[in-house]
Amino acid sequence: MKLDETAAIVTGGASGLGAACVRHLTAQGAKVAILDRDTGKGTELAEETGAWAFGCDVTDEDGCKTAIMQARNAMGGLNAAITCAGIATSVKTLGRDGPHPLDAFRRTIDINLVGTFNVARLAAAAMAENTPDADGARGVIVTTASIAAFDGQKGQAAYAASKAGVAGLSLPMARDLAREGIRTVAIAPGIFRTPMLEGLGEEIMQTLAADVAFPKRLGEPREFAQLAAFILTCGYLNGTTIRLDGALRMP
Repeated sequence: MKLDETAAIVTGGASGLGAACVRHLTAQGAKVAILDRDTGKGTELAEETGAWAFGCDVTDEDGCKTAIMQARNAMGGLNAAITCAGIATSVKTLGRDGPHPLDAFRRTIDINLVGTFNVARLAAAAMAENTPDADGARGVIVTTASIAAFDGQKGQAAYAASKAGVAGLSLPMARDLAREGIRTVAIAPGIFRTPMLEGLGEEIMQTLAADVAFPKRLGEPREFAQLAAFILTCGYLNGTTIRLDGALRMP
């Protein structure tokens, strides 16, 4: 897939890793639609980049289907989906206030895992209608896991489980969608400089970066976007999860 022939949706595209993907892809000539609950920020970024913006809650089956169809109609097609919508939860399985609230666990799984699969399956249905290229390809789905899927820390039971589920989707979805010529790849980012992390303060961010092997810094969202773009263009990359973490292994 050539980037200037790409028509992509990016969920969670109004900020953080998603926004970096929107900026990078549009700069390379791709058509991009931002799908995000924050329609204000989504519209601002769309005006900045020449993208489209649509309100979307990834856990809402009907609303998500409508947003994807709106995006496809606006762009004149759909052959890529990048799922960046998600939340982080930090609660111990058993803390001073008692056991982990079950509703918080369910919400994390619902948004991070169920929401990812909801978007993937609906995007795949739209891509399956595309005319295949010479390789038989009709589209690509890039999902966002996390190194927490493999190195989950204290307080990350819900988050790590949700991201492990996202990583676990890659191979079976690739096998399911092989007949349609749709590839699926997950990115498992390490510690990235996103608005969520910046809220912790510079001192804490530098402490976290000290555990990175090399380079000893936080990941930049543009580096996530560059990898997502490479996945779109590399036709033989399929059914796997790629760690993007500076060789960080969480203690």
